[in-house]
Amino acid sequence: MSDIAIIDPHFHLWDLETNYYPWLSDGVKPSAFGDYTAINKTYLIGDFLADAKNQNLVKAVHLDVGFDPKNPAGETKWLQGVADKHGFPHGIVGYADLRKPDVGDLLDEHMQYANFRGIRQSMNYHTDAAKTYQTEPEVSRTPEWRRGFKELARRGLSFDLQLYYWQMEEFLELAREFPDVQIILNHTGMQVDGPAHFDGWRKAMHMLAQAPNVACKISGLGMGDWTWTAESIRPYVEEAIGAFGVERAMFASNFPVDKLFSSYDAIWSAFKEITAGYSASERSALFHDNAERYYRL
Repeated sequence: MSDIAIIDPHFHLWDLETNYYPWLSDGVKPSAFGDYTAINKTYLIGDFLADAKNQNLVKAVHLDVGFDPKNPAGETKWLQGVADKHGFPHGIVGYADLRKPDVGDLLDEHMQYANFRGIRQSMNYHTDAAKTYQTEPEVSRTPEWRRGFKELARRGLSFDLQLYYWQMEEFLELAREFPDVQIILNHTGMQVDGPAHFDGWRKAMHMLAQAPNVACKISGLGMGDWTWTAESIRPYVEEAIGAFGVERAMFASNFPVDKLFSSYDAIWSAFKEITAGYSASERSALFHDNAERYYRL
């Protein structure tokens, strides 16, 4: 059993027998993280806790996972039921399309559930269709989307930001326009295009970190390095912490997606190895305290 108390601020569950998830229920499709056949099966809270059994996992935050787009709040309702029965997840980040004129009503529906904290609308735009989550670039700059983002601000909800590094200037503008909204960058900026892009990613991360209301989840590194080791991901971890500081960074698993590339223990062991020279308070911030603060757990 590890002695470091961990809050995992990014994991997923899915029940293919009960719920509808187009990307899973309708068959495996090309994706940013390759062939995901191995995880295209029901993954419940018992499975997650079994994967995490060797770690001192005390709390966790569930991120939206492509639930039925006709009923986004249905995922939050289902997860709240799981939490009420099992104690996990402690925080729920749901989905909303901020372009929809009635998005405020959807946010209010999510907010009926005690563990709901905010939303994620994945903004990734890429020339490779398999890596694209939005059908057009710069969606966040449209009046419709900005109007929806204001509904988050009115309700004190956070926004989980998933994008590629070349979109970071766009979202630095957003962060500066809405300084009171907590924005949480997902997956270390989702660098899925290989080491040739490292310098561009590094510069963009330092640029985005200029906004004090943006924090960074260091996670999902396996999606860009399918045969990763602690040493191969070390530069990404160290640059992310260098950009955002120990006070605005947190480690996360991205399970079970990153189960495609490693075990739960391997991910956390790598983070522990990379931070072996950090102080106890710095490690506590990265593994536990920041996630607790940013997700109001």
